[in-house]
Amino acid sequence: MDFVLYIFDFFIHLDKHLPVLIASFGIWVYLIVFVVIFCETGLVVTPVLPGDSLLFALGALAALGALHLEVLLVLLIIAAIAGDTVNYSIGHFLGPKVFQYEDSRFFKKKYLIKTHEFYEKHGGKTIVIARFMPFIRTFAPFVAGIGAMRYPLFILYNVAGGIAWVCIFLLGGYYFGNIPTIKSNFTIVIAAIIIISVMPGFIAYLRQLFKDRASRDAARLQVNK
Repeated sequence: MDFVLYIFDFFIHLDKHLPVLIASFGIWVYLIVFVVIFCETGLVVTPVLPGDSLLFALGALAALGALHLEVLLVLLIIAAIAGDTVNYSIGHFLGPKVFQYEDSRFFKKKYLIKTHEFYEKHGGKTIVIARFMPFIRTFAPFVAGIGAMRYPLFILYNVAGGIAWVCIFLLGGYYFGNIPTIKSNFTIVIAAIIIISVMPGFIAYLRQLFKDRASRDAARLQVNK
């Protein structure tokens, strides 16, 4: 429980913890954030790692001279693209085995089905849209790898989405993260970024929940007739 609370505190107070990491590890902090972004997008078992908020906080620190913006842009774009590519490969080779079971230790089939339905409806642009939706961005390339998307097309949207995602949040932090109002309320801003990022997926979940409930109620009425 203490570890969970520490992780939560780390995510919320990135402005305080990141400078400590930079002071402790120096240039190695670039490798650390590369691995975090890579795992957040590339491994289906690590969707809870920070993505949007971390990029924003890194941009704010780069504006202060603690990190090099150009290095961050190049490294994190590579990490985001490579992460989705690995995730696609995992889905391509392991996806069918996962779908054999209703539930497994790390995967919930219903979540994969929801992502698959979202992908089927919106086509290739799902890879770009999912970049801005925590949790969904972890599963979207995995589902694409199962066989529903040709690899060249996936790479095209993967590169476009990765560049857009990293640039928007990293440059957002660089240009706006040190505005006095934002800087003095950085914890609130980070929390707002997390909430706003999660909101689309939460709204989609509620819609599906109400839709399923309405379907069950309709079926029950038919039976009672």
